[in-house]
Amino acid sequence: MQIFDRMPSVGRKLLMAGRSGLNLTHSEPLDRFLKRYGNAHDWLEPTIRAFPPEALRQWAEGLGQPCFSGSSGRVFPKAMKASPLLRAWLERLAQQGVTIRTRHRFVGWEGSDPVFDTPDGQISVQADATLLTLGGASWSRLGSDGHWADLLPKDTSPFAPANCGFVPDWPADFAARHDGSVLHSVGLSFGGQQSRGDLTITARGLEGSALYALSAALRDAIRRAGRAVLTLDLRPALSAEDVLKRLLAQRERESQTNRLRKALALDAPSRELLRLATPKNATPLQLARTLKALPLPLIGMDALDRAISTAGGVRQDVVDTRFMLISRPGVFVAGEMLDWEAPTGGYLLQGCFSTAYAAANGVLGWLESSSSAIA
Repeated sequence: MQIFDRMPSVGRKLLMAGRSGLNLTHSEPLDRFLKRYGNAHDWLEPTIRAFPPEALRQWAEGLGQPCFSGSSGRVFPKAMKASPLLRAWLERLAQQGVTIRTRHRFVGWEGSDPVFDTPDGQISVQADATLLTLGGASWSRLGSDGHWADLLPKDTSPFAPANCGFVPDWPADFAARHDGSVLHSVGLSFGGQQSRGDLTITARGLEGSALYALSAALRDAIRRAGRAVLTLDLRPALSAEDVLKRLLAQRERESQTNRLRKALALDAPSRELLRLATPKNATPLQLARTLKALPLPLIGMDALDRAISTAGGVRQDVVDTRFMLISRPGVFVAGEMLDWEAPTGGYLLQGCFSTAYAAANGVLGWLESSSSAIA
């Protein structure tokens, strides 16, 4: 067996994923877990049930990397980083006689054989079966630029950002003045979906896991209508009545800024967002209502290459149940290059590992059937 990687070393995207803690999967009940895959639920359900979160955890622990579940249910190796897991994985592959060739970029086929660009020129490799795991179209500097889709134009859907930042319709200098500020523990809602967490203001707009959880619905709405109105709850732990009581308890001669700061500990960007969304001389009641349901129009997504993951890629209807391309017998596909998306929280890596497990079994079945036919 040979593995070809276009980068100078393998596992770069895995290492990047582990920079803030390698979130392998999630420990929530499987039926709830599967719902995180949205429109791809029916496609991926058999695959994930065949290689579920517990199997991924056991695989990591079999490589000497014990795991634990955090308070949110997310599963991490105890080492937190990806590097110990990757080293153990590569050692096992070496023991199994697997050859890894780096700086080999897949560029197509010569007949049924894959072709690679290498530092020494272009080569073709005879293959009884091929498993492609070419990634999506984000973080190109780590190896996944999506250019492979040009080789399969009839089998792919266009790429789109997923788990991405968004561009709000706010004053031109707002982001520059508040770049790096964090809106802590805010509630978000859109289209009947809700999430909660921190939002980070950047020079490009807004980022954060709470926003990523709604990214698919927001992205699709912006594509349809050119904008999507996200609703923020700046103090989700308080009811509107509690907010109003705190505001009314302040002295009347206090400025609005001081009232909001003293009564609710609102930071500067939150106060400005509230000011932009209310009349000039807003009453405490108007402030309370808007603070609990602040409309924030979004008019675009951050760049595709900056997205944590991407939607689009190889469609379900062009592969069989073994993840083999119908148009290219003996060629299997897995991971982010497939047209599915999921929120952060362990669902992305789980989907990649589960589809790879299914495709690898498909390869074994294909090789066995080919050998039987020859015999």
